[in-house]
Amino acid sequence: MYMKSPNHELRTNIVLDADLVDEATRLTGIGTRRALVHEALRVLVENKRRQPLAQLRGKIKLAPGYDYKAARAGAR
Repeated sequence: MYMKSPNHELRTNIVLDADLVDEATRLTGIGTRRALVHEALRVLVENKRRQPLAQLRGKIKLAPGYDYKAARAGAR
């Protein structure tokens, strides 16, 4: 059961795979399990939000004469 605290944080107990935590810590340099879980959730949400955009690939038609390479070069 989750308990909601006044600052919108949820308190819970979870069992984590120790090998997975060790590898994630090594790869990210994140030193606490709490911070590691927060980062994992943030990345998961970011990736899931990005998926609908990826599904549009090849389905959007650009205006005739639009030069995406020139627009990309101008953004630098």
